[in-house]
Amino acid sequence: MAWTQKKIDETYLLARQLSATDSVFRAELLNDPSVAIEKLTGEKLPGKVNIKVIESDPAYAATFVLPPMVSGEISDDDLDNVAGGVASCGAVSCGSDIVK
Repeated sequence: MAWTQKKIDETYLLARQLSATDSVFRAELLNDPSVAIEKLTGEKLPGKVNIKVIESDPAYAATFVLPPMVSGEISDDDLDNVAGGVASCGAVSCGSDIVK
């Protein structure tokens, strides 16, 4: 079965519930989250998935997950992904007929 958002949400809830009552599973989840989740579901995680698990700390009221830093520049890959359209310059490539 594919890892849909629904499956991710269900797995997250199940892992939370089990980690609250099963100290062995909780230790596995903290030590190697990917392996613990794969054992729980019986399925391999997608290749690029990396899971981080932290324990609740009563000294803190909330945990914020920060987004990646933004450099203000667009990478070539990002630019390629958003560039659209087709150049229509006739039989020659665009700009190749310009005399310098």
